[in-house]
Amino acid sequence: METPIRIDSRFPNMGTTIFTVMSRLAAECGAVNLSQGFPDFQAEPALFDAMHRYMLAGRNQYAPMAGLPELRQAIVDKVAALYGTRFDVESEVTVTAGATQAIFTAVAAFVRPGDEVIVFEPVYDSYVPAIETVGGTAVYAQLQFPDYAPDWGQVARLITPKTRMIIVNSPHNPTGSLLTAADLDKLADLVRGTDIVILSDEVYEHILFDGERHASLCGHAELAPRSIVVSSFGKTYHITGWKIGYVVGPAALMAEFRKVHQFNVFTVHAPSQLALAEYMQDASRHLGLAAFYQEKRDFFRDLMATTPFRLLPCRGTYFQLASYAGLSDLPDRAFAEWMTREVGVAVIPVSVFYADGKDDRVVRFCFAKREETLIAAAERLRKAFVR
Repeated sequence: METPIRIDSRFPNMGTTIFTVMSRLAAECGAVNLSQGFPDFQAEPALFDAMHRYMLAGRNQYAPMAGLPELRQAIVDKVAALYGTRFDVESEVTVTAGATQAIFTAVAAFVRPGDEVIVFEPVYDSYVPAIETVGGTAVYAQLQFPDYAPDWGQVARLITPKTRMIIVNSPHNPTGSLLTAADLDKLADLVRGTDIVILSDEVYEHILFDGERHASLCGHAELAPRSIVVSSFGKTYHITGWKIGYVVGPAALMAEFRKVHQFNVFTVHAPSQLALAEYMQDASRHLGLAAFYQEKRDFFRDLMATTPFRLLPCRGTYFQLASYAGLSDLPDRAFAEWMTREVGVAVIPVSVFYADGKDDRVVRFCFAKREETLIAAAERLRKAFVR
């Protein structure tokens, strides 16, 4: 149907997110989908049983705008136990409709037209559209291939009087790299005496490997008072489709965050909040996540060792980057599409995380899958690449 009106697009060059594109292509081609970051296994039945119980008990009306008290208290207790900072349950924690909404809301609350926001490339694909939607400008710092560590000297050079926010992400999607305690100290040095807000995307906070400890901005005495920290129940409890996350931060920042939150979401699904509050009481469920995913990472890396892909370090998240240099001369997006159509394994091309399409011939695999899924993918890769 043709529309009778002319649409002056606000974002004429913005396409559909690569995750939607590759998952759709995977479905069309019958490919093993290791592209989009979601598990193909279930959470424990206890979580679903709790949700059902609260629904039957009539807890189905609007929750308070900031989230149900039971869940906010559970969040405050968890953060205090992990990072040593106890946020105020009334004024310093807000339940959100997933991490993406939390990130957009934080950007909308603090970034004005003409403001600059420093992001680190390769950059998760929702950050820059959020910045540009509210009239801000993204300024790109580089995480350098192949270890993807930040260059704080470069960040210092990028800070100007227009810098309103810096967005950090650790464990980092798509690279699996981590910020260390020393990195946080360097960041604190750069923003000291400024009005720069830090937005910290920590949705993979429980998925770190080889004994690494998560350096949360919640636990940094100098950064916590200027930071909005984002986490995700979807990532932690294998329920990405529930779209529930949360933010913590100082009361003054949270008050501004809630001004936007109350009108772009208002509140989040009530019975699932209650179910999560109950489920969180067993801390082993998040404390055991690192070991659970390390077993999957190691299993997948062992499978991939029988292919010609060169695996990059994976220190956290449930993503594995791999270089295909020497396997194909195709640009990474064309290679990912060829892999999906011809090999039957869907991956994400890492160039989509760069504003200029920088292409290091690297693709991202998601290993948050059942063993049989990973085995099926590896068999297809061996058939295609091992002679």
